[in-house]
Amino acid sequence: MWNPITVGQSATHPFTDYSRWRLLVNDGGRHTWHYPRTDEELANWPQNTVDEFWLGLNTGLPELPPAKDAYEAARNGYEFYKHLQAHDGHWPGEYGGPMFLLPGLVIGSYVSGMGFKEEERLEMIRYLMNRAHPEDGEGHSTVFGTGLNYAAIRILGLDADHPVCVKARATLHKLGGATAIPAWGKFWLSILNCYDWAGNNPVPPELWLLPDWVPFHPHRWWIHTRTVYVPMSYLYGVRYTMEENDLILSLRQELYPQDYYTINWPAQRNNVSKADLYAPHSGIFDALNVVLSSYEHCNIPPLRRAGVAKAYELIVREDENTEYQTLGPVSKMFNLIARAHAEGPESFAYKQHAIKRQDFMWIGAEGMMMCGTNGSQLWDTGFITQALVETGLADLEENKKGLIKALEWLNEAQIRDNPKHYHSSYRHTTKGAWGFSTKEQGYTVSDCTGEGLKAVMYLQHDLDFTPKLVSERRMCDAIDVMLTLQNPNGGFASYELIRGPFWMEILNPAEVFGDIMIEYCYPECTTSVLTSLAIFRKHYPQYRSKDIERTLKHAIEYLHNAQKPEGGWVGSWGICFTYATQFALESLSLVGETYETSPYSRRACEFLLKKQRKDGGWGESYKSCEQSAWVEHENSQVVQTCWAVMSLMYARYPYPEPIEKGVRLVMSRQLPNGSWPQEAIEGVFNKTCAIAYPNFKFSFPIWMLGKAHKYLAELKGGSGRNGLSSNGVNGYH
Repeated sequence: MWNPITVGQSATHPFTDYSRWRLLVNDGGRHTWHYPRTDEELANWPQNTVDEFWLGLNTGLPELPPAKDAYEAARNGYEFYKHLQAHDGHWPGEYGGPMFLLPGLVIGSYVSGMGFKEEERLEMIRYLMNRAHPEDGEGHSTVFGTGLNYAAIRILGLDADHPVCVKARATLHKLGGATAIPAWGKFWLSILNCYDWAGNNPVPPELWLLPDWVPFHPHRWWIHTRTVYVPMSYLYGVRYTMEENDLILSLRQELYPQDYYTINWPAQRNNVSKADLYAPHSGIFDALNVVLSSYEHCNIPPLRRAGVAKAYELIVREDENTEYQTLGPVSKMFNLIARAHAEGPESFAYKQHAIKRQDFMWIGAEGMMMCGTNGSQLWDTGFITQALVETGLADLEENKKGLIKALEWLNEAQIRDNPKHYHSSYRHTTKGAWGFSTKEQGYTVSDCTGEGLKAVMYLQHDLDFTPKLVSERRMCDAIDVMLTLQNPNGGFASYELIRGPFWMEILNPAEVFGDIMIEYCYPECTTSVLTSLAIFRKHYPQYRSKDIERTLKHAIEYLHNAQKPEGGWVGSWGICFTYATQFALESLSLVGETYETSPYSRRACEFLLKKQRKDGGWGESYKSCEQSAWVEHENSQVVQTCWAVMSLMYARYPYPEPIEKGVRLVMSRQLPNGSWPQEAIEGVFNKTCAIAYPNFKFSFPIWMLGKAHKYLAELKGGSGRNGLSSNGVNGYH
């Protein structure tokens, strides 16, 4: 047990001295937070602007002269944002939001005997206190969120009688208690020994022994699902449980309104609170679980041992392929528990997991959270570098050094080889790709490869002061990767080709997420690849020209087919129609489809124009992603307004008024120091789970405002500032 921690009822102010926190950036973009304890350490490692900004402290950056036009507003925006670039050239940032992640970090660490520093525990408690819903009922409370976070805050050391715990426990009991927690919650609480394994639907490791050609073999599942269910099957196969202690015994009583020892656990397998349920089980899935549950009563020991061994083999390969980062935070902690169980706390694997666990822990103004990966380094760096080139801000002398550093980082971030365990881990090729975060994490992502290559081409071909760090051969490697990722319908998925049949979605076990069983094609992924290919062939027309032409043609057909009848495209990674439609219209413009020439582009513009508000802005709720239909946010959003205005400009919309209104809205919300305040969360995944991209509030306003200045000048018959041509509105000069 960890020692108790006593804190007050308010989490408004930090529980630690925020002037001591430092962000360490090293090893190709890793960023980890540290808390020096001595005055000597503090003197040798002074806090910088990056630390201060992300901690919510005063950066001391000066107020700037008020912008007279969109270009000056963009310039002011980057004058602030360039101070948030790390010394190695990338832009660090938070990637938090999902409230089921921190409990996994806490429970996984606790059961595997891996502690936290007291300062970390204090700020995790504070974060959970700050995220608790107020008593007035604002916010949608769930058993998944309340049950797991209650367990986490108790493990971290908060007393059961603290008002936050008392209120959370009352809410949990009002919802029926933790018996009705969804599948992933049942699993975590079973590991913690606060939920009986009999209350879980089976996760048999024997599935990994099936022949690869079987249509529902787990290697055909979506990669985030299978990397989570590999260690889950191992832990289920060995029935891993935390040893009982006083806290575990107490939690067994606190999490349930009834006596823990009277609960009929097999009856809880499909018991999921209505407050949580998004993707109900299919009848086929429930019937399959009846069969598998019967098998659990008479499983064949040699077969079970072989399945457990196979699952563990895959866990080890995943760890080694990613230098112990793993694909994501849930698999990260499940893998840690499995390695600790099999090899113990003195093993190399355990120690490496302890080191890389830090990469997922991020402290912000509200406390310490767990991020959705080890960061979004490539994604954020790719966007801002493209923005600077397209707006002309890259040509300013004061910005050149930072852009060279960004190119150096992008050069290092490209993955040069295939994984150590390539085919035996069911991995897609990675040679030439860029991932979402760092090279070390090592996963090909289709749109990240597209945006990474696009950023490199902009920096090396559109600027005259940058070194040519990424060779033509390595750019061709990126093209080769992307050309392997197109699916038969012309679309691109996220990490791999679609491997499984669509009917596999009826086997979705998670209840709270949608579309998780197989890969799906996404407009955003398709358009990032399409745009990158279109720009590449302008520079290198001889390389695989027929393959690229065929791929582009097929991708455009997919985009046409994916457009909703109303005119927009549904976003699966950002919220929502404004996000995906921006990417789609950029790609269509590069093949000559604009408002004047294409019914698809025209319909998309008309769709967006109907959604523009009186204040000039656009605003969508994350509910748009859940429902695949536009749901208004209560307020206009700066980032979504930028996406909508950029959509119109990509489409060459010929009338300035809607664009000018959007520009005024974004300029009106710019702060005197050039920054923008944080508004609603920007990202999403699996339909229901919102996730933060706080760097978007810089990259996209800077991008939109700079482009709009040139575009509006062209519409009105003038020329852009400093004589810049507006022919580059689509990013290719």
